[in-house]
Amino acid sequence: MAGPRIRTYHPDDRAALFDVCVRTGHDGGDAREVYPDQDLLPTIFLAPYLDLEPDLAFVLDRGDGTAVGYLVGTADTPAFAGRHRRDYLPGVTGRYPKPSGPPATPTEEMLGVLHAPEDMVRPEVAGYPAHLHIDILPDHQRGGHGRALMTAYLAALAERAVPGVHLVMPTANRQARVFYDRLGFHDLGVEHPSVTYLARAV
Repeated sequence: MAGPRIRTYHPDDRAALFDVCVRTGHDGGDAREVYPDQDLLPTIFLAPYLDLEPDLAFVLDRGDGTAVGYLVGTADTPAFAGRHRRDYLPGVTGRYPKPSGPPATPTEEMLGVLHAPEDMVRPEVAGYPAHLHIDILPDHQRGGHGRALMTAYLAALAERAVPGVHLVMPTANRQARVFYDRLGFHDLGVEHPSVTYLARAV
């Protein structure tokens, strides 16, 4: 079997990427015990990018065609939020309706995120219009693969003349913060009780 490699996304990867998303979706750890519906997190944080921005979806292939990590993103967050509202949400609202009141469970909290794509657009990130999500299964972390995924994505953004990129990460995920710091991301100083906004120039 060949060694791990970075490649572009193929629709056949979808199920494997959904699995990666769930197994890394709780502050970097396994979310299967937190969210009973195993498709919930991928529907919010992965599928919109695969559907709307497949050209900016990169896969960590373990060497046999199996995806064990990914980076997905957009080059233009405001435009992406509009397409999410217009083109993506109508296809998932039947299964995941908007909560009718304040969230009472982790699932309802995430449903609120799904139905508020406009929250992606904040004045603090205006100078960094791209954003991303990256996840790698634990057995394949710390091998330089995250940096390789980021390099592929940043190169694609540079080709599009995108000036900067941001991301939102759980503040509790200290391992991820070390990774992003090493890649040149800095804290934007956005006040939030549970997440941190980071950014860097392309």
